[in-house]
Amino acid sequence: MSDSRDDTAIVWFRRDLRVHDQPIFTAAAARARRSLAVFVLDERLLGPAGKARRTFLFRSLRDLDESLGGRLLVVRGDPVEAIPKLAGAVRAGSVHVAADFGPYGRERDEAVEKALGERDVDLVRTGSPYAVDPGKITKSDGEPYKVYTPFSREWAQRDKGAPADTDASTVEWMQPSEKNGGPRAVRIPADEPPEAELPEAGERAAHEHWEAFVDEHLADYDDLRDRPDKPATSRMSVYLKYGVIHPRQLLAGVGGSGKGVKGPESFRNELCFRDFYAAVLWFYPRSARENFDPKFDRMPYDSGPGAEERFRAWQEGRTGFPAIDAAMRQLRGQAWMHNRMRMAVASFLVKDLHLPWWRGARHFLQLLVDGDLPSNQHGWQWAAGTGTDAAPYFRVFNPVTQGERFDPQGEYVRRWVPELAGIEGKKVHQPWKLAEPPGDYPAPIVDHKAERQEALDRFNRL
Repeated sequence: MSDSRDDTAIVWFRRDLRVHDQPIFTAAAARARRSLAVFVLDERLLGPAGKARRTFLFRSLRDLDESLGGRLLVVRGDPVEAIPKLAGAVRAGSVHVAADFGPYGRERDEAVEKALGERDVDLVRTGSPYAVDPGKITKSDGEPYKVYTPFSREWAQRDKGAPADTDASTVEWMQPSEKNGGPRAVRIPADEPPEAELPEAGERAAHEHWEAFVDEHLADYDDLRDRPDKPATSRMSVYLKYGVIHPRQLLAGVGGSGKGVKGPESFRNELCFRDFYAAVLWFYPRSARENFDPKFDRMPYDSGPGAEERFRAWQEGRTGFPAIDAAMRQLRGQAWMHNRMRMAVASFLVKDLHLPWWRGARHFLQLLVDGDLPSNQHGWQWAAGTGTDAAPYFRVFNPVTQGERFDPQGEYVRRWVPELAGIEGKKVHQPWKLAEPPGDYPAPIVDHKAERQEALDRFNRL
């Protein structure tokens, strides 16, 4: 029988830098005899990413290129121009992607699709970075969920699918040198190593890391996941961010543990939260930059030189509250922060320092290696009380009790705040109570009790 497929397709990688469990490979192979693998260095995404995320991206791209036998074409520019030109250069009949549900990604893909359509080239979306695509889970009347719990019940019932059986050989790859014109190839940029310890990049590293977590920590995950002093969390967020592993692969890894087993069930809930925040952003794209609940637009925030100095103290980990300072220093030291501490430092910025959540969210996105817009922005809005929550403004985290409860022996603080390394046990969380407080560590920059009341007063006046 004759082969009715197109001669050529393009596989456009974005947040799916892997060769295993790649549904777009299957779609491309069904559509064309061979494909060109492409990644576009887009300054609109690279610019705000920060050194840690850019470096992890570049390392992941090198790993992907190696998996593809050196056949990944990297170009620089606006994808709306670059992808249609490449399609013309290789006479592609289709361009294959995983769907992007972020505000910028949606806008970009719609523009690319229109430009491709003018050349009679199809943009084919297969799969996404999520277990359940944003927009697929709604109430019976079609309205989106604004509260996590009912969303999670529906999410649990959905079929997430099994990992696709693919590898680099699923597709017959073109050599980049075979293209005739179009944007010129560039080298994968050199690392911009931050002053932080980054995890190993790439698909193999992701799977090794995941398997070690399942073997060593999954059973205790529910009991220990809130403990920043323990290596008990998965640290898979950065691998999910760039799609070097897919959430359905993680779900397959915990799926056999059975419903009701606390560790696996708690981990599944975290993957559900990731999908929930992506769905919220899909339905309410303005919430990436604005309050989800617009009534909080009238919230007064502090300003002026004193407020700016307190913001810098928060950024640099010198607030005088040891747990807060340890977390902010961990952010600089690892380009990552334990999730319990992300909530604590966010609450402190908004409700103790009375500064807007988006300033903290922006700082996180500049430093986090796993910075992901839906989870970051809506995690901040949850802590700020402006987001998807039933009765948020009463929640004000106490920076001392957070430390005493989740770092009970002070090991986390002593690791990241060396000025306090000589203070034993939980006393490290209130060094100002010691007979001789350490002279090289600052006193608390605010009175938490007073600022908590001030925050509640401001909320109540709304």
